[in-house]
Amino acid sequence: MDRLSTLDAEFLYLEDGIAHMHIAGISIFEGPAPNADDLTRLIGSKLHLMPRYRQRVHFVPLELGRPVWVDDPHFNLDYHVRHTALPPPGSDADLCGLMARLMSQPLDRNRPLWEEWFVENLPGGRWALISKVHHCMVDGIAGVGLLAVMLDADRDAPLPDAPAWSAAPEPSLPAVLADAWAGLAADTAGLVGRLPHALGQPATTLRGTGRALGGLLTLGRNLANTEPLSIEGAIGPHRRWAHSSSSLEDVRVVRRAFGGTINDVVLSAVASGYRTLLRSRGEDADHAVVRSLVPVSVRAQDASGVTQNRVSAILYTLPVHLADPLERLRAVEAQMGELKHSGMAEAGDLVTSMGDLAPPMVVGSLTRAGVRVMHRLSQRSINTVTTNVPGPQFPLYCLGREMLEYRPYVPISHGVRIGTAILSYNGHLFYGITGDYDTAADVGLLAQAISDGVIELHDLAVASRAESASVT
Repeated sequence: MDRLSTLDAEFLYLEDGIAHMHIAGISIFEGPAPNADDLTRLIGSKLHLMPRYRQRVHFVPLELGRPVWVDDPHFNLDYHVRHTALPPPGSDADLCGLMARLMSQPLDRNRPLWEEWFVENLPGGRWALISKVHHCMVDGIAGVGLLAVMLDADRDAPLPDAPAWSAAPEPSLPAVLADAWAGLAADTAGLVGRLPHALGQPATTLRGTGRALGGLLTLGRNLANTEPLSIEGAIGPHRRWAHSSSSLEDVRVVRRAFGGTINDVVLSAVASGYRTLLRSRGEDADHAVVRSLVPVSVRAQDASGVTQNRVSAILYTLPVHLADPLERLRAVEAQMGELKHSGMAEAGDLVTSMGDLAPPMVVGSLTRAGVRVMHRLSQRSINTVTTNVPGPQFPLYCLGREMLEYRPYVPISHGVRIGTAILSYNGHLFYGITGDYDTAADVGLLAQAISDGVIELHDLAVASRAESASVT
């Protein structure tokens, strides 16, 4: 019996029929499409490497303990692997519409919290897999890990047989309660057990504590309300989705010419995209403040397992007010440099760790109360969310077919009408833009504007290099 962490459970408590807390992605493969039975066999052969895929969430009565993972005695692979096709002739707009509809539907909590959709009739004879997994199971990096488990690095990898499996008996209520409170005691004991080490290195401990406290103060200052913008406010249960892409080499060209990191270049392009979006809506982008939640991995270098959440976050202000692309890039680089030393990510991780010591009924009740408040008074501290996850820089294969693209999806929640997911794969950056159906019909404009932002910087970098060459 494995207990969910407080952070895992939070993603369940945040759902209310409007905000859906699943992450997802579309894997686009070269044709021809495989046989559906072979695809189901392939997925079934990998399930022993992804144990959560045959487990469901078991809630403890009265929230006397955090939810636990238990084997689903009625697990049926055919329920989770689904088959559909785009209407002829099949278009990218049809695929975006399908993605939006699937992401508008919550996962069934009575079953393991995932779905895999086999989609045929894509343009160019291609086909796709839409992977949908609840955020209580994975964060972005773990989600990429699941993708790597599901697929193969070898085009000619054989179709393996599925190992035998039978569900473990469902635990009794006394066993669940005993495990929950024993686990809480173990978490507390683990924290206390670290005290001798902390006291033995007072200088290091004080520096770490001071950094975390400083991060909390910085986080608090950054939570001040921003001026109202159309990208924030109430949302409904339905979604829109759009995508675009860039060459990773184009981003490297910009970095080599103007400095900074790949992430700095990408965030600068995201800022350019939001500036374009706001201006298209008739808003004053020159004086706008767009604050983004940016998840940050706090996963240990030697962390094992592909299903877990190990993530904190920073609050980042996108410099949409700057019209010059190079000024935006320099502003991004400067701000990211400050945030790396702010302790904000460490503060978020500390809050999450301390949450594991709180009584579960308190955590769940407070979260649900907060969601109810946001229904009435939509927050304006965070305007959007931006995730950036590194993916494998080599091709992956499914039944001998190469995965050509991977287009990510990030959920949105109350007060946040648009979110941006970024994932790198095999020399490309793929952007997935999630929008509220009723208030963000122009997510396609944002997706294209982000890609255009990279091209704009790349052209400036090439021109700068040519000018330097002519001078010498």
